[in-house]
Amino acid sequence: PVTDGSRELHSLCAQIEFLLQFDLKEKRSFFGQRKDYWDFLCQGLARCRQEHEGIHFVTSLDKLKTPVGRGRAFLRYCLVHRQLAESLQLCLLDPESLCEWYYARSPFLSPKRRAEILGSLYELDCVTFHLAL
Repeated sequence: PVTDGSRELHSLCAQIEFLLQFDLKEKRSFFGQRKDYWDFLCQGLARCRQEHEGIHFVTSLDKLKTPVGRGRAFLRYCLVHRQLAESLQLCLLDPESLCEWYYARSPFLSPKRRAEILGSLYELDCVTFHLAL
């Protein structure tokens, strides 16, 4: 199993986070706080399901104060529960939402690249992750 001490884990999470932040439009909340991929994931999953367990878990953690911190915790939760590919795929279903959140260079706006990314993430479902959540 992959654990917190694995170098590959840190590289994987950094690459996933890079993809989610690449060409992300700058958006601000009502109070001026910068929105990040965490907000994109919350909005995308809220449209598709009543409540995602990972979103509920992360929002229950009082120690997490920033969207980036929440996003990282969500990625780890999804890796442990083998839900990363499915969760991201649900967020990528709506082309209007993608255009609202991402500029044209985002790989998520290219059907071919999106399929490649999701295919790779689905392959992670066979890997066991033992991570501190």
